Amino acid sequence: MKKGFGLICFLFATLTAFAQKQEAPLVQFTGIINNADSTNVPVPYVSIVNSKNKTFAIYSNYKGYFSFVVHENDTIRFSCVGYAPIIIQIPEKVANKSYTRQILLKPQMSDLPASRNFPWANEEEFTKEFLSTKLADDDLENARKNLSNANISSALRTLPRDGLESGMTFQDFHYGAVNGHSTVNSLLNPFNWGMLIKEIAEGDKSRNADKQTTTPAPTASTSN
Repeated sequence: MKKGFGLICFLFATLTAFAQKQEAPLVQFTGIINNADSTNVPVPYVSIVNSKNKTFAIYSNYKGYFSFVVHENDTIRFSCVGYAPIIIQIPEKVANKSYTRQILLKPQMSDLPASRNFPWANEEEFTKEFLSTKLADDDLENARKNLSNANISSALRTLPRDGLESGMTFQDFHYGAVNGHSTVNSLLNPFNWGMLIKEIAEGDKSRNADKQTTTPAPTASTSN
C-alpha cells in the first residue's frame, strides 16, 4: 500500500513539473547583433546558446541577423571571438509571442603571451643542424671567386667582348680587373698640388724674364 502511494506521488510530481515546463509560452526571438562601439557595424557568425538547453546552439549570419524559438524566461548567451560575451533573459508575457532586440557586443582585446616556434624537436637536432650549416661568403670572398682565373676564363668564353677588350690579352684583362681599383686621382695627392703651384710660379718668372730681354724694334725715320 505504501509503495503504491509513493509511486502515485512520484508520478504526480513528475507530471506537475512537466506541466509547468510546458506552460512556459513559446516566443519567436529575432534580432541583429552589432558592434557596441559602432552600431552600424554588424558582428557576423556570433555563437548563440540557450543556457536552459545547452544542446541547442545557433550562429548569426554574416550580417549579424538571427531568429529562433525560445521560451519565456530563457537565458540566452551571445559570444564571439574578439568581443565580450553578453547574457540576456527573455521577458514574460511577450506581446504577439514575438520578441525583437538589438544585441550590442563590446570589443575585447586579449593579449596572448609571446611564443617562439622552432623547427627542431630538441637541442640535439638544433646542434646538428647548426654545425652542418654552410655560412654565406662575405663580399671579399665573393670578389675573390669572381676574379678567379676559372671565372674570368668562363666569362671570356660566354660573354661577348667590346672594342676595348678585343684589343687586350688575357693577362692585361686580368691585371686591369684585379688592380684597376687601385688607381688614385692625382688631384687628391697634396704633393701634386705643391708641384703644380711650383710649376705655375716658375712659369710666371720665365714669362717676366722674356719680357725684360725683349726690346722694341727701332722705327725708321723718313725725311722730306
